[in-house]
Amino acid sequence: MMPDSPRSLTEFEQRFGDEDTCAEYLAAARWPDGFSCPGCGGSKAWRLESKPWTYECAGCSRQTSVTAGTILHHSKLPLTTWFWAAFVMATQPNGISALQLQRELALGSYKTAWLLCAKLRHAMVAPGRSPLSGLVEVDKTEITCRSKDDPMSSGGISQHGKMLVVGAVEVRDLRPGRIRLTAVPDGSTASLHAFLAASLAPGTSAQSNGQAGYCGALGINHDPHVIGALDPRKVRPRVHRIFSDLEVWALSVYHGLRRKHLQSYLDEFVFRFNRRRNRDAAFLSLLGIAAAHQPLTYGRLASLGAKA
Repeated sequence: MMPDSPRSLTEFEQRFGDEDTCAEYLAAARWPDGFSCPGCGGSKAWRLESKPWTYECAGCSRQTSVTAGTILHHSKLPLTTWFWAAFVMATQPNGISALQLQRELALGSYKTAWLLCAKLRHAMVAPGRSPLSGLVEVDKTEITCRSKDDPMSSGGISQHGKMLVVGAVEVRDLRPGRIRLTAVPDGSTASLHAFLAASLAPGTSAQSNGQAGYCGALGINHDPHVIGALDPRKVRPRVHRIFSDLEVWALSVYHGLRRKHLQSYLDEFVFRFNRRRNRDAAFLSLLGIAAAHQPLTYGRLASLGAKA
């Protein structure tokens, strides 16, 4: 049976104070219908006394740790550390930066804290998540970004660069529903169509500013709203409110997003926004999603950021 989620930081601290409790919870999140061997699919196994939280399949004798094949695989950090980071990133309105995480958990280095946050962000994109549907507002914006290589002005203020982001938000009873945000290299038809194809279900009505780049996307009903001199924030208020909230969050938590890993931060914002009405379940969702992801090394995550 799938475990329930802690509803407050106090309850979290009471429930997950040791490794065994965390491992038991992770096993239930990973195998809600009971153990399933990743080798043969068998459901019968027993726990080994010689290895912590490791199961041996009765069918093929394969040994599987509760963290094997997940983003926690081969991690030297305690499960209590992983759980605390996951809970804060999933349930707190603004999440937490790697620097704050390093301080809160007294981690040995910033690199360790960054890797922990980066792995959890990567796990926030659920495999096979359902695309947006119905009426969807679509637009693009430029978001302030920074990197270690951004030049400094004579006054000591970073010369922030800009990155193009395309966003879409479902309209549900005149309110924003789920969202998608993607960093794109340019505003070309190819880039915009790729975003629409990946984010919107066939038959969706995409309401845009009428730009030619949005037209002709396969399976999408284009609903252009050419506004002339009108403020686009009034014509497509939901998607522009998302852009505004994203900019505020990026500056307040991270003091500007780094160009190299922009997409992973967008994924974090999307994950938290889409679960804003059910934050209690977001922690369990993140653990369940994380358990479905393959292990990632520091080098692999850095490579993913370089390609974003």
